[in-house]
Amino acid sequence: MRIGSAVQYDRYGGFDVVELVPQERPEPGPGDVVVEIVASGLNHIERFLREGGLRDRVELEFPAHQGVDFAGIVRAKGAEVRGIRVGDEVMGHAPDGGAHATWIRVPREAVMVKPTHVGWEVAGGLYLAGCTAVSIVRDLRLGPDDTVVVSAAAGGVGHIECQLAHDAGATVIALGSPRNHDYLRQIGTLPVVYGDGEETRIRDAADGRPITAFIDNHGDASARSLAAALGVDEKRFVSSEDRRDVEIRLLRAPAADHEVMEDLALLAKAVEERRVQVLISGFYPFEYIVDAYEDLAEMHSRGKVVVGMQPVESGARLDWYRSEKARDLRDRYAEERAPETETMAGGSASPS
Repeated sequence: MRIGSAVQYDRYGGFDVVELVPQERPEPGPGDVVVEIVASGLNHIERFLREGGLRDRVELEFPAHQGVDFAGIVRAKGAEVRGIRVGDEVMGHAPDGGAHATWIRVPREAVMVKPTHVGWEVAGGLYLAGCTAVSIVRDLRLGPDDTVVVSAAAGGVGHIECQLAHDAGATVIALGSPRNHDYLRQIGTLPVVYGDGEETRIRDAADGRPITAFIDNHGDASARSLAAALGVDEKRFVSSEDRRDVEIRLLRAPAADHEVMEDLALLAKAVEERRVQVLISGFYPFEYIVDAYEDLAEMHSRGKVVVGMQPVESGARLDWYRSEKARDLRDRYAEERAPETETMAGGSASPS
């Protein structure tokens, strides 16, 4: 197959500017590989970029192409490429975007061989969220004497941060919605619900241990003051703006940035050894990428949302690809619409 599809948009905007356009398989330059993509992750920051929220930080040339995370199979390589063969399964990042596509051409340095026991969906969604989490946790230098609070702990970046912090020996207190608490316990954290009284609940969970670090993924204006009230040193408070800076750096990291690929390799090894388990909350066929972004935009995704370029179907076309969470959202919407539909049909809606 040499004809595929790619996501493209020719102006800033919402989901309405996204279109799938035909794509021919590119030819590699001397130091490039051409990868047939199997899976690619979605990230909130890419939506903000498309909507124009980062136009003062990241330059876009229209028509623009979307997607930075990917995993796939090498189908062609340049004459100067070493250490990678045609047919190898690889994972990596797209320095100029464009991973939401059938094909991508990237410099050899932007990919690594995918570990055998890391699944396609995980490998395809690992780069941006995973390397962001690695960078943040590493800079905090967490260890067994630390107790760290992580907000939005079940999110794409947060759930990886929690596991990396736990793997470093720290006690992890995870701020999250009650619906995520069972999951947060499974990854070794002490879950605490948001809202009034959270400072007391955090102290209770800490059980006398001093709170030594705080990672704010939620962007709550009160997070800094909460961290200060808990006695966290300002130097060990990571704000959502700090995280945004890391993500922007990674979003357009050049292939020559070897630290980025070292972090991805470190993370892939942790996944292969099951010290970190990446949760895929939504897996969508590529043609449903707008549905996938609508899922992500709900801002309640647990773990990662990923698109697959050639998934195998195993059920009714309208249902098989949707995550349980996505089905719940759809079913709730249908229930909310039911009274309106009955009234329009001339009936009377019964109370629920």
